[in-house]
Amino acid sequence: MEAIIDRLGRPIRDLRISVTDRCNFRCAYCMPKEVFGDDYVFLPKNELLSFEEIERFAKLFALLGVKKLRLTGGEPLMRRDLPKLIEKLMKIEGIEDIGLTTNGVLLKQYAQSLYDAGLRRLNMSLDALDPDIFGKLNGRGIKPDLILSNIDYAQKVGFEIKVNMVVQKGINEGEIIPMAAYFKERDITLRFIEFMDVGNDNGWSFEKVVTKKEIYDMISAVHDIEPADEDYYGEVAKRYRYLDNKAQVGFITSVSESFCSTCTRSRLSSDGKLYTCLFASEGFDLRELIRSGMTDAELLDVITGIWERRGDRYSDERTEQTAQYRKKIGMSYIGG
Repeated sequence: MEAIIDRLGRPIRDLRISVTDRCNFRCAYCMPKEVFGDDYVFLPKNELLSFEEIERFAKLFALLGVKKLRLTGGEPLMRRDLPKLIEKLMKIEGIEDIGLTTNGVLLKQYAQSLYDAGLRRLNMSLDALDPDIFGKLNGRGIKPDLILSNIDYAQKVGFEIKVNMVVQKGINEGEIIPMAAYFKERDITLRFIEFMDVGNDNGWSFEKVVTKKEIYDMISAVHDIEPADEDYYGEVAKRYRYLDNKAQVGFITSVSESFCSTCTRSRLSSDGKLYTCLFASEGFDLRELIRSGMTDAELLDVITGIWERRGDRYSDERTEQTAQYRKKIGMSYIGG
C-alpha cells in the first residue's frame, strides 16, 4: 500500500504504543502523586490491549507507512511478559526500528531477556544526578545511583542508550552541566526536553520552561559543540556533537522551536485509543472496533481516514490560554 499523509502533507512513520498506564514513579510533570495517589484506580487487565491485538495493529500501521515502533507506558517494564511482545513485533515486515522508553528501575531484571527478544534501543528517563533533587522529582525518593548502575548494566548487555532529561526552571536546571559531563564521558546521547504542557495536572507555565537556547548557551560555554546532520525526516531532537569526542547532546524543543510541520507520530494508548497528537483532547477507540470483529481491510480504512483528516499543530498554536484551559490527555496515558 502507498503511505498515507495527513491534511498538512505529513506521512505516518512512527507509532508509539503504550503497553500499560501503571508506573512506579510519580514524576510531577507526568503522574503527580497528588493526582495518582495510592488509591488511584488503573485500568483492569481486560481493558488493556492484548499482545495479539497490539501485534495486529502494528502490522496494519506498517502497511500504512509506519517504520518505527516505540513501546511506552506508564512504565512499560511493569507489563508482564513484555519480551514476548518484542518477539512478535520484531517479525513484522516493514518495521525497521523498535525502541523502548523506561525509567530504568526494573531494567536490570529484564534487560537480558529484552535483548534476547531482539530489542536494541532504550530511551532512559533521568532528570538529575543530585540524589535529593532526583528523589523529589520522581516522587518516590529513588536515588539516581540505581538508575545509573542499571544504565551501565544495559550498556554491557549491548543496548544503544539515550537519556532524556526534562528541564524545569527553578528545579533542576543546575543539573544540566553535571548531566552533560557525565554522559559525554560515557558516550551516551543526553537529550534535554523542554518542559511541556502535556495533560492538565503538571502545573505548566511558560515561566517554568528552560529553552533550548538557554540550555545550548550553558553547554557551549563549557564544551565545544557543533550541529549534527539530521538522521531522518521528522526527527524530533536537534542534535549536536562534541568536537573532542563522538558523543552527542540533543534538544527536544516543543515549546521554543515547534516541530509540528514534520510530525510523523501517532500514539496508541494501552486501552486501544489512537491519538494523532501528544496534546490531543480526545482519541479514537480502535479497541472497540477490533473486538467487534472488524476485518483488517475495514480497520485499515478507519485508520487511514483518521490520519488523512489530521490537522494537529498544537505547539505552533500554544498560548498561556490553550495551555491552561484546553483539556489534554495525560502523558502517562499515551506515553509522551
